[in-house]
Amino acid sequence: MNFSIDQLHPVVLNAGLSIHHADWNWQDVTSPFIRLYYVTEGRAQVKLPSGIYRLSPQHMYFIPAFTKHDNICDSYFCHYYMHIYEENQEGKSILDEWEFPVEIPGSELDLALMKRFCAINPHMNLQKVDPTVYDNNITLMQNLLKNKQRAFYDKVESRGIVYQLLSHFMRYAQEKSKKRDERLTKVLSYIHNHINKSLSIDELAAQTCLSKDHFIRMFKHEVKTTPLQYINQKKIEKAQLILVTSDTLVKDIALNLGFDDYSYFNRLFKKLVGTTPQEYRYSYH
Repeated sequence: MNFSIDQLHPVVLNAGLSIHHADWNWQDVTSPFIRLYYVTEGRAQVKLPSGIYRLSPQHMYFIPAFTKHDNICDSYFCHYYMHIYEENQEGKSILDEWEFPVEIPGSELDLALMKRFCAINPHMNLQKVDPTVYDNNITLMQNLLKNKQRAFYDKVESRGIVYQLLSHFMRYAQEKSKKRDERLTKVLSYIHNHINKSLSIDELAAQTCLSKDHFIRMFKHEVKTTPLQYINQKKIEKAQLILVTSDTLVKDIALNLGFDDYSYFNRLFKKLVGTTPQEYRYSYH
């Protein structure tokens, strides 16, 4: 798959230095943004679906968006953090097209970049470490407003720093499309590019030139879920991001994502996320 740098628009919501004394312990943390860490001192652990990772000094860590995880810390722990989401007009996420390593060696340059970013964006520093406090609409909206009010040269330098840090992970990342059937890659791209519309299985099967039944079997074999479940998951993930980065009415979010039935959207959101959209907007972790 061909990627263009012009398609990648990373936006940082929070960034700063966090110091802990056995108080970085949170369960079932999940957010609609990527978490980037650079560990400077101490030890901690992160429990991800793929296993438990020990966070060590002079290493960087990448936790994908919408990935449920636990933070575990029983001693001193110090790290720089950055919370990043992709700003795009369509449902497609460039970063979602890659499998990133959880851990990579950190360099003096990485540390310098983290420090510099925090120095020119002091308003992004979190005042509290509890995700249930800072992962809320009010805090995120305040940061987004301050981001827009920055001097243009600060925006340019900040964007360049984020590109550099992400590129260091991309050096070790693998394109998901290289492991997929070309027909599936095509249909997944179609879903992402039309996430704001109502999509039918017949329509998707036609994209692959396969019968409906054959298409569903191939999709489930490759993606480990049905086409409908995948579509719903991606629509709800898009809704989660909109809920915490805008003040768009919930009804309008549902409509803009192709849901004609507002009640169905609410039921589906609660089924997949565990709360109603309104509850998620004001209190989630």
